[in-house]
Formats: sequence, structure tokens, C-alpha cells
Amino acid sequence: MANGKNWLAALALLCALGARADVQVRDDSGVDVHLRAPARRIVSLAPHITELLFAAGAGARIIGTVDYSDYPDAAKRIARVGGYAQIDLETVAALKPDLVIAWASGNPPAAIAKLRALGVPVFVNEPDRILDVARSIEQFGQLAGTTAVAVDAAAAFRARYASLAERYAKRPKLRVFYQIWKEPLMTINGKQIISDAIRLCGGDNVFADLPALAPTVSVEAVLAANPDVIVASGMGESRPEWLDDWRRWPALAAVAKGNLYFVPPELIQRHTPRVLDGAERLCADLETARAKR
Repeated sequence: MANGKNWLAALALLCALGARADVQVRDDSGVDVHLRAPARRIVSLAPHITELLFAAGAGARIIGTVDYSDYPDAAKRIARVGGYAQIDLETVAALKPDLVIAWASGNPPAAIAKLRALGVPVFVNEPDRILDVARSIEQFGQLAGTTAVAVDAAAAFRARYASLAERYAKRPKLRVFYQIWKEPLMTINGKQIISDAIRLCGGDNVFADLPALAPTVSVEAVLAANPDVIVASGMGESRPEWLDDWRRWPALAAVAKGNLYFVPPELIQRHTPRVLDGAERLCADLETARAKR
């Protein structure tokens, strides 16, 4: 009986030590972020980061986030610390986080520097490609001590990605113009995650070579590119009315074939597991367009 008690005591001690174990993960800016124990009080500075934390099993540990963090539903009830481009640093500090996860291309660098100056550990996230979503989930699981959940979620994501790639990536190519907005007329270049989804579906982004991530283009440039397909996002779940403005140019290949499609922005513009929902929808649209050739 005594031996049994000793074994249970030793097991409890090991679990306690594990809970306090040091954590070290290299972030996407190349900085090694060190925590003395898995994070229990996390502030997320981007909607996609909030969603990734939930996917990694760490949603209950988020004590603050930014505007538009609306998925899953539980994220809507988390305290706000401003918007991702305008962070209320006093509110963040008052929450006493043991970890802040920032977005490299979305958060002001000065805000990240200020948080670090205050002694708050900051992990910088910057997923560029679809498969970076899986890596981010695993990293967040390490930081929060929810590795088992995160590893399973990342594996499921990679398996789904591989299935889509096997089905669509080598299909006959289609030239795609992806329209983010009407005025100004905006698109995406080849380094954007949406462009990665286009490639996954067997498409070519007609403006992939432009230097800016979200460049402004002219109507004349679109007409000259003569895409086979035009895909729009807009601001919400409804198809934007301005997508049909392209019908003014009936000679445009996408218009002539009726290849004007819509994918909800939250499904394809956020670096989260739902990007594969958007990619799946985009792939189906491109298959529809191929059938019209």
C-alpha cells in the first residue's frame, strides 16, 4: 500500500513539474520565445490568431483579443483590446498576460516593441502559405501546453490539404483574377495565401508577379490580362453587386463564359483551418469553369 502511495506521489510530482516546464518556440520573425511555463493568459492581436488558438485547444486561455475576432462563437465573448492595427496597449497590460501573440504584417511594429519593453513575452505569427496554418497550430499548442490537441488538428489539416492537392493541383490551368475590392480596384499577388489557394486548385493568378501583397490595378490591366475566371470576395457573406460590373465587357473571357464567382472572405482571406473550406469552394468553381471550355 505504501509503495502505491509513493508511486502516486511521484506521478503527481512529475505532472506538476511538467505543468511548470520551460517552453521555447521560435516565432516567424526568427526570435526564440521563452516561457517559464505554458501560457495560461494569452492576448491575441489578430482574428486569425484567435481562431488558430481555438483550433490548437487553447481557446479558453485567451483573455483578450481584437475586433473582428468572431470565430468560433466563443471568441465573440472575449474582451477586446482594440483593433489589430490600433492596439490599446494599456488594456493589454492591465490584463496581465503571460503571452501576447502578434501578427507581423498586421500589427504596428511600435506596439510589438512597446509590449516587449514592458517585459511581456511576444510571439510573432506570420503564416504566408496554406500549410503554414498547420505549423502555426502546432506552435500555439506548444506555447499553451495543448500539444496533443494541436498535433491532431494540424495532422487533419495537412491530410485535407493533400486530398485537395491530389484532386485539383494538376488540373488544366485557368487564368484567375481575384478581386478584393472595387474602388480602388484591388487584387492579390503571388505571395498571398489566396494565391496559394488558387495554385492548389490548378489556377494561375494573373497578377502574381506584382510586388505588393494587395496591389491596386486598373480596369485596363484586367482587360489586358483577359482572365478565364474572376473571383471576388467583398466584405461579408453576400456576393458583392460589383462583381457583375464586369459584364460591361462581354468580350472578356471570364464574362463570355459566365465565370464570375464569389467566395466569402472569412473562408479564404484568414490564415485559419477554414481556408480549406474556401479553397474547396474555389476549386469547385474552377472545375465548373473548366467544364465550359
